[in-house]
Amino acid sequence: MRFGILGPLDVRTPDGSPVDPGGPRPRALLTLLLLDAGRSVSAERLTDGLYGERPPAGAANALQSQVSRLRKRLGVGIEATATGYRLAVSPDDVDAHLFERLAREGRRALSSGDHPRAAALLKEALGLWRGPALADLPGAHAPGARLDELRLAAVQDRVDADLATGGGPGLVPELRELVAAHPLSERLYGQLMRALHAAGRPAEALAVFDEARGVLARELGADPSAELAALHLELLRGAEPARAPAVPVPLTPLVGRTAELARVHALLDDARLVTLTGPGGTGKTRLALEAARERESGPTGASPGGGSGSVCFVELAPLADGERVTYAILGALGVRDGFHARGGDATERLLAALEGRELLLVLDNCEHVVDDAARVAGLLLGACPGVRVLATSREALGITGEALCPVPPLAAGPATRLFLDRAAAVRPDFAARTGNGGEPVRADLVRSLCAALDGLPLAIELAAARLRTLTLDELAARLDDRFRLLSRGDRTKAPRHRTLHAVVEWSWDLLDDEERELAARLTVFPAGATLDAVEAVCELPYPEDLLASLAEKSFVEAAGGRYRMLETIRAFCARRLAEAGDADRLRDAHAAYFLRLAERGAPLLHGAEQLPWLDRLAADHGNLDAALRHLARTDPRAGLRMLAALSWYWRLRGHYGERASLASGLLAAVGPRPPEGLAEEYVLCLVNTIVGDGDDPAEPERLARADALLASLEGPLRLPFLIVLWSLVGGPRRAMEERVREQVGDHPWGRALLDLGRGFQELFAGRPPEAEAAFARALAAFRENGDRWGMANCLDPLAVFADWRGERARALELLDEGLAHVVELGAPEETGDLLHQRATVLLHDGALDDAADHFRQAEERARTVGVRDKVATARRGLGDVARLRGDTARAREHYEAALQACAANWFSVTETARIFIGLGRTALAESRAEEAADWFEQARVLAMDAPGVGELAEVAEALAAAAPLPRDAARLLGAAVGIRGTLIEGHPDVVPVQEAARARLGPTAYEKAFEAGRGEGAAAVGRG
Repeated sequence: MRFGILGPLDVRTPDGSPVDPGGPRPRALLTLLLLDAGRSVSAERLTDGLYGERPPAGAANALQSQVSRLRKRLGVGIEATATGYRLAVSPDDVDAHLFERLAREGRRALSSGDHPRAAALLKEALGLWRGPALADLPGAHAPGARLDELRLAAVQDRVDADLATGGGPGLVPELRELVAAHPLSERLYGQLMRALHAAGRPAEALAVFDEARGVLARELGADPSAELAALHLELLRGAEPARAPAVPVPLTPLVGRTAELARVHALLDDARLVTLTGPGGTGKTRLALEAARERESGPTGASPGGGSGSVCFVELAPLADGERVTYAILGALGVRDGFHARGGDATERLLAALEGRELLLVLDNCEHVVDDAARVAGLLLGACPGVRVLATSREALGITGEALCPVPPLAAGPATRLFLDRAAAVRPDFAARTGNGGEPVRADLVRSLCAALDGLPLAIELAAARLRTLTLDELAARLDDRFRLLSRGDRTKAPRHRTLHAVVEWSWDLLDDEERELAARLTVFPAGATLDAVEAVCELPYPEDLLASLAEKSFVEAAGGRYRMLETIRAFCARRLAEAGDADRLRDAHAAYFLRLAERGAPLLHGAEQLPWLDRLAADHGNLDAALRHLARTDPRAGLRMLAALSWYWRLRGHYGERASLASGLLAAVGPRPPEGLAEEYVLCLVNTIVGDGDDPAEPERLARADALLASLEGPLRLPFLIVLWSLVGGPRRAMEERVREQVGDHPWGRALLDLGRGFQELFAGRPPEAEAAFARALAAFRENGDRWGMANCLDPLAVFADWRGERARALELLDEGLAHVVELGAPEETGDLLHQRATVLLHDGALDDAADHFRQAEERARTVGVRDKVATARRGLGDVARLRGDTARAREHYEAALQACAANWFSVTETARIFIGLGRTALAESRAEEAADWFEQARVLAMDAPGVGELAEVAEALAAAAPLPRDAARLLGAAVGIRGTLIEGHPDVVPVQEAARARLGPTAYEKAFEAGRGEGAAAVGRG
C-alpha cells in the first residue's frame, strides 16, 4: 500500500484504489504511526498526539480500541510492541519518508556537481507534496514544521540546480514569491540576484541586495552576510558570480569507518576544532570527506547550519610554505583577489568572507604547514563564531579547545572487505572465486595479508591493485619488499600520496635529526617497547620528549605505557638504521635487555606476582622471540639462559610447541654437552625440542640424554619447574621421587610441586585416599604461594575424586575454581584440560548436551595450541556422548578421528587404550561381540604398559559389560575396584552392568564374586 501525509491523508492499495481509514481520530492515529513507519511509537506519544496535554480518562483503552479498528480497516499489520505500536510498512511506501530520501540524494548530487541529476531528484521529491504536511493531525505539530523546513531547503537546492543548468531567467517569478514568503532568508535573496543576473537584469539584481539589507536591518538589526556582500560586489563589476567548489566526491564507498564517522560528528557538535590524526595511509582525508559530505547534505539535526554551501574543503598538501595557507582558504571559498571588503590584506579578506557565516572549514593535510595552519585556524575560530574547523594532520594543531580524533588502521573485518572490494574492481574474476555468503576461499590469506599491511587503507588498496598481474599467493610472498611492491598508485594523487614509500617518506622528512635517529633505532623492537626499554637499548638518555614528539607526529603509537610502530613505518625506518650501520650493536643491546627481563621474570611466575609478570612477558612476546633468535645466532650460551627463563612462560601460554625448531637449532649450536654451570638450562633446551608427535626420530635419543643429565644433577635445582616440563614429555616415574625430593630442596613452590607429583603417583597406583590427601596438601601450599597454575592442577584431580563419589555438584565447583585460575593465566591447554574434566562430570551426571558442548570447547583449545593428544581426548569424549545417545555410527566416527589425532608418546598409550574401549563398547551396542572382544583385548594390552592403573580398571569394567555370565561380570567389576581403589558412582556404562549382575545373582552371590575379583585385581583382567 501507499500512504500520503504531505497533504490530506491519502491511502491507496497497490492498484491505486483509495482506502478510507475512518474519521478524524483514526486518520490522526494513522498519521502518527506513519511518521515512524516500521518503528515502534510509544503509547504515550500516540496519546499526546491524539488528545493533547489533557487526555481523557481511559485514554489507554481508547487508544487500544482505535488501533484495533484501524487495523481492521487497513488490512495491514499494526503490531503491539513493549512500549506502544508499530505500523509494519516500509518507509519508502510513505511519501514523507520518500521525500526525505530523494531530497538527500538530490543534495548529494548537487554537492558533487551533477546538477541535472540533482534537479531531477529534487523535482521528484517536491512533486510528492499535495498540500500542508500532516493536515490530519489536530493543532500545530512539530514534525509538520520540520517537514516544512525540509521542503523549503529542497526548493532552494532545486533552484541552485536549475541555476547551474541555465534555468535562471525562468526562476525569477518563483523566487520573488519565495522571498516574499521568507523575507529573512539570505540564501533566497542570493538566488534571486543570480537569477536576475542570468536573465540580463543586473540593475534589478543589485536592487535585491538593497532590499535584503533593508529588511535585515529592520527585522534583525543586522547587515547582510559576507557571502551575500561578496556576491553584490561581484555583480557590481559585471562579473559572473563565483561559486565555491563543492566537496570532492570519492569514487569508491567508505569501508569500515562507521564508529569513527559517528565520533567525528559527535565531536563537531561539541567542539569547533576537530583534528583527525594518524600516520599516513590510514584514510584521514577520506574520513574527513565523508564527514563533510554528510554535514553538507541537509538539515539532519547534527550539522550546525547544515545545508548546501555550508562546507568548504581546503587541500593544503600542494603548499610549499606556510605563508600561503590563508590564500588556499580564500581560493577554496571562491573569494577573488580583487575583493577588498576590509582592505587588501589576505587575512582581512578572509575574515570578511567568513564574517557571520555558518561554515564547516575542512583543512586537509596540515602536517607540513602545521604552525601556520594552527595560526589561521585559531584566528578564524576566535573571530568567526559560526565557523567550525575539521582538520587532518599527522600531528595535532595544538590549539586550546582542539578535540583530537585518532584514525586507527582498519580492524580485520573491514580491512578484508576493503581488500575484496578493491580486488574485485581490478579483477572481476576475483569476485567469482568466493564461497557461500561471499566469504573468500582464501579468507585466511587475505586476513593475514591485511594484517601484514597494518590495516592501512592505502596499503590495502595498493596491494589489491597488484592483483591485475599477481595471484594472491604471489602478492603475499612479496610483502617483505612492500615498498617496491606497492609503488603504483592513483595517478590523480599528489606524488607524495601516490605510493606507500612516498607516504611514509613524506612523514620522515618532517622529522628533525634527533627524531629520525630515535625512529630508526626503535625498529629493533618488533613488538614495541616501554620507556625503560627504549632508554636502555637505544642509547639515548631521557628519550621521553622525543618519544612524545614522534607520537604527536603519528610516527609511533603510544598506549598503556608502550610505544609501537606500525610494521610499514618500521620497515621504512629499518632501512635507515641499516644505512647508519648501527643495527648489529642495537640488536645486541636489545637481546641483552630482554635476557635480563626474562631471567628476572622467570622465578616470579610461580607466586603472587604471576599475573602481572605473565602480562608483561606477553606484551613483549615478539621482543623476547627476536632476542632469543639473535642470541641463538650470536651467543648460544646466553641463548640457553634465555630459553630456560622463558620455558615456563611458554608452557602457561601454550607457546612451547612453536619453539621446538628454535630449540633444536640452539642445541646444535651449543654442542653435545652442556656448558659449565648451565646443565639445567641444557636439559630444558632438550625438553623444548621434544614435541612428542612421533615425527622426529631423534626424540628418543634426546629423551634419554635429558633423563641422564637430570639424574646427574645433585642438590636443589635453580629452576625447579624443570621437573614439571620433564614429566610432561617423559611421563611419570615413581622411581624418581627420592631424586626429585632432593632436587626441589626447601623451595616452597618445589615442595608443593613434590606433593602434586606424589598425588599423581598415588593415583596411578590405585590409592585414591592417599592421592587425595597429597593433592589437598599441594593445593594449600600453592594457595599460600599464590600460584594459580598449581592450584588449578590440584583442583582438577580433587574434582575427579568428588566425581567418583557421586558428588557432582562439588566436582563442578572445584573445576569452576580451577577454570577461573587458568583463564586468568591465559593458559589454553590447562583450560582445555579442565573443560574436558567438566565434560566428563556432566557425562557421568547424564547431561549429555552440556557434556558435548564442553568436549567441543576443549577440542578447540587443544587445536589452538597444536596439542594432538588433547584433541584426541576431546574427540573420544564426543564419541562417548554419541554412543550413550545410541548414535553408534557417529560414535565410531569420533573414535576413529581420535585415533588419528593420537601422537606417539606416553600419554597417547593411555588415550589409545580408552579409545579402543569406546570402540569395543560401540561394537557391543551393535551386537558384534567378537569385534568388541578384539577391541577390549587391544585395550588390555596397552593398559598393561600404561603408567597408571586407571586404564586397566576401565578395561575391567568394559570386559564386565561383555561377560556372558553374571558371576564373571561381578568379578570383573570387583577387579576394577581392586585396581583403581573405587568404582565411579553412577557411571552410565557401569551402573546397568552392576544392576543386571546383582539382579541375576542375588545380593549374596554378587557380593561374593565381587569381593573375589577385588582381591584378584589386575590378575582377574589378565585372565579376561
